[in-house]
Amino acid sequence: MSRKTATITRSKNARKAAAPADNGVRVPAPGEGKRGEQGYLGYLLRQAHAAVRLTMERTLADLGVTSPQFAVLTMLNAYPGLSGADVARLTFLTPQTVGVIIRNLERDGAIEMTPHPIHGRIQQWTLTSRGSTLLKACRERVIALEKRLARGLDSKAEIAIRRWLAGIAAELQED
Repeated sequence: MSRKTATITRSKNARKAAAPADNGVRVPAPGEGKRGEQGYLGYLLRQAHAAVRLTMERTLADLGVTSPQFAVLTMLNAYPGLSGADVARLTFLTPQTVGVIIRNLERDGAIEMTPHPIHGRIQQWTLTSRGSTLLKACRERVIALEKRLARGLDSKAEIAIRRWLAGIAAELQED
């Protein structure tokens, strides 16, 4: 099955958002009404996350990597030797999803398992050289996306936003 280009998908989404729904109500496009500055912060964060994830999926597709796989590779690069449960917590994925991702990445030679030196039942995962090479290719693209996200922000604003987002996660984690 061929992939739709971003232009085709974007133009269909723009027409769909501008067209009235079956009940005659016009659904606002992203950035309008409750999908814009008038919206709830939680909704706006989720909307932004969905847009970033979709763009990332499209960006990484020809490398054969999904956003969740990229997250797993990134965390294993940052913290070699994590267990599947640790990876699940760090990537906000279910253990079942991480299990599937790990099996696929292992099958493709991107990661390898070693038993924990003390707790033999715990499996630790690390990147292989193939996984490091794949992650490097992914990161180049994701860094370009991050630059796009930060376009128009000066370094102070970017630092403030990063601090704010990290603070939200830390504060709400306590709930």
